Amino acid sequence: MSYKTLQFAYEGRVAILTLNRPEKRNTISFELIDDVLRALDEVANSDAIVMILTGAGKAFCSGMDLDNLKALLGRTPEQNLQDSEIMVRMFRSLYEFPKVTIAAVNGPAIAGGTGLALLCDFTIAAPEAKFGYTEVRIGFVPAIVSTFLLRQVPEKQARDLLLTGRIFGADEALKLGLINEIIGSEQLMTRGKELAAQLIENSAASLRATKLLLNEHAKKELDEHIQAAIRENAAIRSTADFREGIAAFLEKRKPVWTGK
Repeated sequence: MSYKTLQFAYEGRVAILTLNRPEKRNTISFELIDDVLRALDEVANSDAIVMILTGAGKAFCSGMDLDNLKALLGRTPEQNLQDSEIMVRMFRSLYEFPKVTIAAVNGPAIAGGTGLALLCDFTIAAPEAKFGYTEVRIGFVPAIVSTFLLRQVPEKQARDLLLTGRIFGADEALKLGLINEIIGSEQLMTRGKELAAQLIENSAASLRATKLLLNEHAKKELDEHIQAAIRENAAIRSTADFREGIAAFLEKRKPVWTGK
């Protein structure tokens, strides 16, 4: 299977999925979402036991692609709902993936990139990795990612990260329990493969059963909250602040909010 925005390889029982748009800082485009979904399906049906997700170049994933951001301004309400459902499908497919997943965060992972990085079973990060739920800074709403974040940190900490939209580093992410380890950038993939080798020593059947158990535990809550997140994600796109936030971001200026 060919991919336009990914590099894909197997090393024994380990699948390595590399977001491969380094000139765009591996930003999320509609094409990348499609590639990720197809790649996850391929790995799920392969003999791989572990999947490592990383980024090419200096970034892991710096949020939404600029061209796609521009396109959002002209979408209909029906298209906005469809876009939100597709985004949910990517995040939830990764969160509920039947194989064990490791994110090797080699650089900035912002907005949707934070979501991808932190939804894996294990997240290891280079010291220069940065994270942030920056949606509120451009008039958007972190509806989808917040659903998962509230399962990972206490509510007070989630409110801080989601309402400020601030960027935080690997050290803080480790203290919050959002990542497992900080590893020097030159050793990041080596450590990811070491962890994968350790996991592969376990029973593949037991790993699958444990993942299923964890996914079933979260399913009812996610089913309920995700639907509300899809509606909020789509609804915010009809507001004046959303249009102003996107325009200001693209024009590299400070937004003028109206609260509408």
